Amino acid sequence: MDDALAQLEALYRDHSRALIAYFRQQRALAPQAEDLLQDTFVRAIRSLGRLCTSVSPRAYLFGIARHVSLDALRSPRPPEPLLREPDAPASPAEDARLEFLRVAIARLPAAQRETLLLKLQHDLSYEEIAEVLAIPIGTVRSRLHHAVLQLRSTLNPGGSNHET
Repeated sequence: MDDALAQLEALYRDHSRALIAYFRQQRALAPQAEDLLQDTFVRAIRSLGRLCTSVSPRAYLFGIARHVSLDALRSPRPPEPLLREPDAPASPAEDARLEFLRVAIARLPAAQRETLLLKLQHDLSYEEIAEVLAIPIGTVRSRLHHAVLQLRSTLNPGGSNHET
C-alpha cells in the first residue's frame, strides 16, 4: 500500500499542473480548477488498484478528470464571477491570428475539439486519448484527421485541403 501511495504522490507531483490546465481551459470550470483536481485524485484513490495497473496512469488520470469535468458541468451551482489573470502582452498581429485559431477550434464539433485539445494542449498520445475518451484508436485518428481538415478549410478558405 505504501508503494501505491508513493506512486500516487508522484503522479500528483508530475501531472497536477497539466490537470489544472485541463480544467481551466473550460471557462465554466476555471474557478473550480483546484477543487476539481482534488476530486480527481479522490476518485483516483478510490480506484487505486486500476490506476496502478493502468498502461498509462497519466491517461487514466485524464480520464478521471474528464468525468469530474462532465459531472461538474451537469451539477447546478451558484454563479461565481470569473476571475481572469491578465493576458500576457502580445503583438497585435500575433494576437489576432491566435484568436482566429481559437475561434476556429471552438467551432469544431465537440468530439473533434476535445480530441484535438487533448493532443495539442496536453500532448497525450493517440493511445492515451483513446483511453481517456474510452474510444478506439481508429476513432481518435479519424477525429483528429477531420478536425485538421476542418481547420485547414476554415483558416485557408480558398486553399487546397488535399493532403500531400
